Amino acid sequence: MKVKDVMSWNVITVSSDTPIMEARKIMDAHNIRRLPVVDRGKLVGLVTKERIARASPSPATSLTVWEINYLLAKMTVREVMVKDVVTVSPDMSAEAAIALAQKKRVGSLVVVDDGKVVGIATTNDFFYKILNPVLGLGMPGTRIIISDGADPKKLPDIMELVRKNNLKLVSMHSMPPVEGKEKDLCLHLDTNDVSQLVKDLKSKGLLTEIVER
Repeated sequence: MKVKDVMSWNVITVSSDTPIMEARKIMDAHNIRRLPVVDRGKLVGLVTKERIARASPSPATSLTVWEINYLLAKMTVREVMVKDVVTVSPDMSAEAAIALAQKKRVGSLVVVDDGKVVGIATTNDFFYKILNPVLGLGMPGTRIIISDGADPKKLPDIMELVRKNNLKLVSMHSMPPVEGKEKDLCLHLDTNDVSQLVKDLKSKGLLTEIVER
């Protein structure tokens, strides 16, 4: 999977001379938390709700409401935006993009193609479009964990038992190993009744646990 399969394409941008109050209104209207800043077709920064909030006077300020509004009305995106924006191409793999975001400690990546902003990929995009389907989050059925089930020697027997019980896999993934343990296997099946499968797995010496969805 690539970034272009995950990112939001209809990205909204603002120019650096946009008043911060206007930028905040745009974010509120579209229920988003960040806006790429583009001047003359070139990405120059990124403004977020958090940056705007930091720029606003503290509630403990001695300024009047009128003075606060006056100051905020004069402040532009240029004064609060992040200038060192982390960017990726739409053809970068999703795995590489996630690793880059973690390394840079950012919650979003601006997607640039041939010098033009074409999208934005956020932490939520990666969660909803990759992690959720892999884990089967929000989907009906039952998840079971098979101890050391990711062992290639055990997989054929496990899959044969799933087939024998005429069950459909919603998702399947290995669990990161814990110290002193091998990789477990998590199966998300399309039914709430997995009692016979669990019985068959245990008869093969496979320790199985049903987990909450």
